[in-house]
Amino acid sequence: MPHKRHRPHNVRDQHAERNIRSDMCSVVDSGGRLFVRGQVGYTVHATDRKLVGPGDPAAQADQAMKNVRQLLEEVGARLQEICKVKIWVTDRTFLEPVMNVVGRHLKGIPVAYTLVIVDGLARAEMLVEIDVDVVRSARGA
Repeated sequence: MPHKRHRPHNVRDQHAERNIRSDMCSVVDSGGRLFVRGQVGYTVHATDRKLVGPGDPAAQADQAMKNVRQLLEEVGARLQEICKVKIWVTDRTFLEPVMNVVGRHLKGIPVAYTLVIVDGLARAEMLVEIDVDVVRSARGA
């Protein structure tokens, strides 16, 4: 069964200032296992991408989780099907506000977490990136 690729694009579309040419997509469906591109504080609308909450890790985490929800809904999945969440922050002090935001979005959904503090993300203004792995539940179960 071939993988289904949702929202394909090229890196140059979002990083025109860099000489990067690489095809990617926002979600890959591999037989019910979903790989979601890491989400940040930018809105997911390609024509109107903007950073939400410059300098505010909680606001960026909130937008990233809204993006996750939107992308999952677009492919017929739900937040309840998230199995693992990986979170990268650029400062240790961001862990508490970011985890509280993610916790509100995933209230009542116990997931496995990985938390990583990094020196930086793809753009200097990005303070947090959230990546999820999803396994679709059997419908009707």
